[in-house]
Formats: sequence, structure tokens, C-alpha cells
Amino acid sequence: MRRDKRRKTAPAGPPPILVTRGAAKSYGDLVALAPLDLSIRAGERVALVGHNGSGKSTFLGMAAGLLELSDGSIEVAGAPAGASAARASVSFIPDNPVLYDDLSVREHLAYVAALHGVDAAVDAFDDLLDRIGLLHRADDLPARFSRGLRQKTSIALGLVRPLDVLLVDEPFVGLDAPGRQALLELLDQTHRDGATVVVATHDPLYVERVDRCVALRDGELIHDGPATPDDVLRLVGA
Repeated sequence: MRRDKRRKTAPAGPPPILVTRGAAKSYGDLVALAPLDLSIRAGERVALVGHNGSGKSTFLGMAAGLLELSDGSIEVAGAPAGASAARASVSFIPDNPVLYDDLSVREHLAYVAALHGVDAAVDAFDDLLDRIGLLHRADDLPARFSRGLRQKTSIALGLVRPLDVLLVDEPFVGLDAPGRQALLELLDQTHRDGATVVVATHDPLYVERVDRCVALRDGELIHDGPATPDDVLRLVGA
């Protein structure tokens, strides 16, 4: 009997959900991000590392549709970054939360949820607030909080809405140990729920929790693949 010598094709993995093609950002002569080609698959968990000024925040801001590209393109869930379809898929947690002066934590959550079509009572978010350690401050004004409490509020706001891609910029800054652990558990849960999670961080230990590490230096991609905490320290020049 003649043996079929055709090579069997391995099952394809999840499709890309965030794709950059020559994506770049400059401010005059300052290159914030050199042309970047990157493809992140649906359900993938990525650590984005680099020193201050390496381009991490610039990349996340462009992927979230908050910064215009100087060149190239970024697509999220098949739509250009910043388009309504892309914005509907992406939740962005910035490193510097923007909060309203006259809304309580619960009111912030209800407002953001309503913007994204989540119909829920104001007190329906107590489980999330409890997990992040904010339930006891739910009726207070977060605009007056410490950096750590403002960061917790921002995290809750990023997770209260539907999402396919979660982009997080330096989430551990200002968090106490319980807050850090709560955030790690929430990121784990978000990933288990099927979301793609990209976290920019200075914490080398975080790479032990992800599928892939992307490192930037002076706006340029210098590493894309597995990494250990020691690798991260070397890559960021620590």
C-alpha cells in the first residue's frame, strides 16, 4: 500500500487580535516609537517591558486609540485602532488615572458601565470593589484619594466593562501588597475569561505569569519571546 507522504498541517492557533504594521510615533525629531511590527493573538498574555521612555506607554496609547500614529497602522479585532469597533473591544487602564471630581467610586463604575451598554444597578459592582479592596470607600470621591487608591479605582473602571483586549500601563505602582495580589488575581481571571492581556510593567517577576515578553529600548523592539526575570533585568538595563 502506498503511504501518503503529504505533511500534516498542525492546527492553527488563535487568530491575531492586535496587529501593528510599521506603527511609529514621533514628536518632531524625538522618536517615541520606531516602526514596530507586532502580532498578538487572541487570548495571549503579554508582558511589555522597558525602561522609562522606552516606548511602552506610547505603544499602549496608540493601540487604545488615544494617540495618533505618525506612520504605519494598528488594528484591534480587525478594525483600525481608535475606530468605534476597536474601542468597543479594548479596555485601557492608564498609569495616571483620570477621574471626575464629583462622582463617587460606585458612580464612576455605573457611568463607565452604562457607556458600554452594561445595565446594572449602582450597587451591582460590590464584588469587584471588594476584590480590589475598595468596597469600604465605594461612596467616597476617588479624585481625593491617594495614588494607590486612585490606581485601584482605575483598575476597577477598566474591568467593569466588556472587553476582548485589556491594555494596562504600570498597574503595580502605588499598590500595597494586598492590592497587588488582588490585581494579579483579577488579571488571571480576565485572562481565563478569554481576554488578551497586555501589561506594561517594570516588575521582572511578572514575566513568570505570561506567555510572552516584548521588550522595548529607546523606542525600538529588542526582544519578543519567552523571558525570565533575569532576562528582563538585562533587557531593561537594570
